[in-house]
Amino acid sequence: MRVLAAMSGGVDSAVAAARAVAAGHEVTGVHLALSAKPGTLRTGARGCCTIEDARDARRAADVLGIPFYVWDFAERFTEEVVDEFVAEYAAGRTPNPCLRCNEKIKFEALLDKAIALGFDAVCTGHYARLATVDGVIELRRSADDGKDQSYVLASLTREQLAHAMFPLGDSTKAQVRVEAAERGLQVAEKPDSHDICFIPDGDTRGFLTRKLGEQPGVLVDDQTGAVLGRHLGVHEFTVGQRKGLGIDAPAPDGRPRYVLSLEPVSGTVRVGAAEKLEVTEIVARRPVTRISFDGPVECVAQVRAHGGLAPAVAELVDGELLVRLREPLSGVAPGQAVAVYREDAAAGDLVLASATISSTR
Repeated sequence: MRVLAAMSGGVDSAVAAARAVAAGHEVTGVHLALSAKPGTLRTGARGCCTIEDARDARRAADVLGIPFYVWDFAERFTEEVVDEFVAEYAAGRTPNPCLRCNEKIKFEALLDKAIALGFDAVCTGHYARLATVDGVIELRRSADDGKDQSYVLASLTREQLAHAMFPLGDSTKAQVRVEAAERGLQVAEKPDSHDICFIPDGDTRGFLTRKLGEQPGVLVDDQTGAVLGRHLGVHEFTVGQRKGLGIDAPAPDGRPRYVLSLEPVSGTVRVGAAEKLEVTEIVARRPVTRISFDGPVECVAQVRAHGGLAPAVAELVDGELLVRLREPLSGVAPGQAVAVYREDAAAGDLVLASATISSTR
């Protein structure tokens, strides 16, 4: 096949491209320029998409002997990912920018352009697997549970998955690094990027304040209604947050307080005890489904990229995904995604649906 390999400049995408070449495909590498003013150097695992990353991607392509290009997606990335990130926080929700980037940039904008140019598939370094079940391509977890990225890919449609390649799905991160070194790729020991790529200094609160300005409000005790402190905007908080609340006095029982809910219109941040964070029901909008959901379906729900798992029953109700948890989960924030999985004896954990959480109970 003619394969377009998305090369971020990291070890995962470099080895994924190498495996596509080794499999006999006609591979072209492309680095996505996602910032109009990219930084020059990374600091350890801080950020990505820097000029250094673009150079690392080019060097890897040279080692593999494949054509390499840089495509400017900065404007679309700003509109689809950064601006939505800011708007969601302003509305009191907690978005997942990596999920949105995969959905809107790598497997919508990039894939659309790739197909228009005659490529058959887009290859990435994600840790996830594709399986054919009853003649249909499905998404499943990777072999490396600690690196599995099926959660942030769960919103992809079957049509998009039909043009996707995830060569690392059956490997562990350790195996990928060893292979990179054996292939002479200089990124073999390059640190992973753990921060939001467009906030390389890791200061999300400062980034949002610069974008939204100060919008003063109060922190209120959920039980007594007492005002415990003041803040400069609900965008400084997320449900489940414990640190950095700016509350001087401890709770009467001496236990820590957590953010329970955000009310952007009034500027109210409600705080309380940890047990009040537990939810047993999730309602989520904009579902992307892979089964008919004729009725309730037994599944496993996941609400965070790593962790936040519970057995559940899911069904579609009035166009929304309703997930009833058999075990409570804590710190589930509106704006996050919920992905539901089914254990398949032949293919492993299959993604059944994904949707954006709108409310919890």
